[in-house]
Amino acid sequence: MTIEPFMKNSFILFGILLLISFYTCKSVKTKNIDISQDILSENMDTTILPGEDFFMYANGNWIKKHPIPASENGWTIGQEVEESIYDKLLSICIESSKGSSDVEQQMLGDLFTTGMDSLATEKNGIQPLATLIASINKIKTVNDALIVNSDFNKLGLTSLFDQYVAQDSKKSDVMACYLFQGGLGMPNRDYYFNRDKRTTDIRMLYPDHIAKMFMLLGQDAISAKTNANKVMQFETALADKSRKLEDLRDPYANYNKMDMASITKKLTPLIDWKSWFLSIGVKSLDSVIIGQPEFFKNLNALLKKTPIEDIKAYLTWQLIHQTSNYLGNAFDKENFAFYGTIMQGTMVQRPRWKRVIDIVEKLMGESMGKLFVQEYFPPDTKKRYVDIVNAVMQSYKEHIENLDWMSPETKAKSLEKLSKVSKKIGYPEKWKDFRAMKIDRNSYVSNVLSASSWWQKYNLNKLGKPVDRTEWDMTPQTYNAYYNPSNNEIVLPAGIFMIPGVKDSEVDDAVIYGYAGASTIGHEITHGFDDEGRQFDALGNLRDWWTKEDAVKFNKKVKGIVEQFNAYVPIDSTHINGKATAGENIADLGGVVIALDAFKKTEQYKTGKKISGLTPTQRFFLGYALGWLGQPRKEKLAQQLLVDVHAPGKYRVIGPLSNVPDFYTAFNIQPNQKMFRTEEKRVKIW
Repeated sequence: MTIEPFMKNSFILFGILLLISFYTCKSVKTKNIDISQDILSENMDTTILPGEDFFMYANGNWIKKHPIPASENGWTIGQEVEESIYDKLLSICIESSKGSSDVEQQMLGDLFTTGMDSLATEKNGIQPLATLIASINKIKTVNDALIVNSDFNKLGLTSLFDQYVAQDSKKSDVMACYLFQGGLGMPNRDYYFNRDKRTTDIRMLYPDHIAKMFMLLGQDAISAKTNANKVMQFETALADKSRKLEDLRDPYANYNKMDMASITKKLTPLIDWKSWFLSIGVKSLDSVIIGQPEFFKNLNALLKKTPIEDIKAYLTWQLIHQTSNYLGNAFDKENFAFYGTIMQGTMVQRPRWKRVIDIVEKLMGESMGKLFVQEYFPPDTKKRYVDIVNAVMQSYKEHIENLDWMSPETKAKSLEKLSKVSKKIGYPEKWKDFRAMKIDRNSYVSNVLSASSWWQKYNLNKLGKPVDRTEWDMTPQTYNAYYNPSNNEIVLPAGIFMIPGVKDSEVDDAVIYGYAGASTIGHEITHGFDDEGRQFDALGNLRDWWTKEDAVKFNKKVKGIVEQFNAYVPIDSTHINGKATAGENIADLGGVVIALDAFKKTEQYKTGKKISGLTPTQRFFLGYALGWLGQPRKEKLAQQLLVDVHAPGKYRVIGPLSNVPDFYTAFNIQPNQKMFRTEEKRVKIW
């Protein structure tokens, strides 16, 4: 999961987007920690009562002093953490570009160099795509189109649908092939059908953007407009049978294993899947897991009835859409104008070096990571977070043991699952080997496609082999964390603990347990027991291991948190989707209560000494709020409510804290205040 949702989008299964950060704090000493300035009190807006809006009470002064830069779709203290990470990665890339005897570091430098060479990129134009464009132009039949689709797949590009390799949800020791809905140029199906003004305006402008891209390819204005309308019609038909965001969260409904012959016979008679997989390099495949059977039935019908020229227009659009960031300035700027400005409200593009580093991170991130952790994640920092993880795990164990609504049978299995949670902290023990990746200094887009092709082969090569449970799906420098249900693991990269301007050792435990213990560690552990994660057992297999009575009780509690978040209206008349965000909201609440009880065992809590006039418990809650500090542009906020399984940061503070009794006591929350919830309405799960 994630970087606040309005900072960047990246899909990681059950991944969680987190904001955690610090600055230096006013001279106070506690537990050998010398704090020179207290960011908590600096950030607070004490003109707001905690019980009215704790998010703004905790963070309002910071927000007033930190307007959103023109190059961003939002701004948070977490992005300031990322700023420091970018500077570190830039140094690594520049040093690598000077040349190195280490093969991978040289490749890293070459990729960065071609990305920064805008003159060469401009000169190359669309020539690196000439072969693919020619193959699209030669399409005469549906089978020809499927061959081009498979060529796309081999280069890491998508069209018509998504295909990927992951652990079999019901047999976690086996790698399986998945076919999933996809093929859209806008974020999800709601953009094609929702009738609110904001979404409708975006939908009306989308064909204009497509037409402009076609004109950059050399089409005349009339042809470009005609082809853009064809693309819009085709994608709308794909979206019609695509599932909604909340429906994609049901692991059983999105698991439909079928043998190869049955897929062709029952869903897609036009697609010979055995031949299709053979064309992308898979020689033997008995079965595939279909995410949404109705989508593939619809795809078959569309391929049958859609004119070939329309399919060619669609494939041409998908090619240029997915490579525009690596082409000349005109393509790059037009892509940003729609996806950056219109969709997210960002007025100015980020500097090129940051955008290039994002691509290097995506394609060769672990190569940078090896160099990153050597310099910026010392052993004593890692030890501190290992200790906190263990403390939060122990607290979770005690909470399960003391639950008054769960039967002994389910408790025993929950404790077994908790005991088997794998904890990956900081960086992997085994690094990926990229030396077979083909990178040179000739063409940026060619390098990107070559590296993407390497990744596609790398993932397909996992089929039929034992699952590597040591592998990481994030790099050490990533400002994010995740829980993987198939591995029953929490993964906490070093980057999530980076603190700009202050050493980790200079931050008091109350704040650390709030921002890291609650927002990250407790949150990720709770994902193993949220409405999705609880359906996977201790070994990571999707199966029903709860008693029916306990499942009913749990779902009743989940209903309470769904109703709570459904009532929040962050912008215009758009409510939070309580069902779609349920897993994250459960994890936020669990993270807070579990980490708070872990913090209560620390010396700082037991001593009770105030810092800057704040009690340890108050600092814990303020530290948690600090983790979500920031503000999005209204356009990005509107997009998040449609496409993200995370609630906006503000509501990830006021939502869970409104359910925690210690919060009411710490800040004297009164019945007439907005955040007050009567005891019978407060949600308590873990």
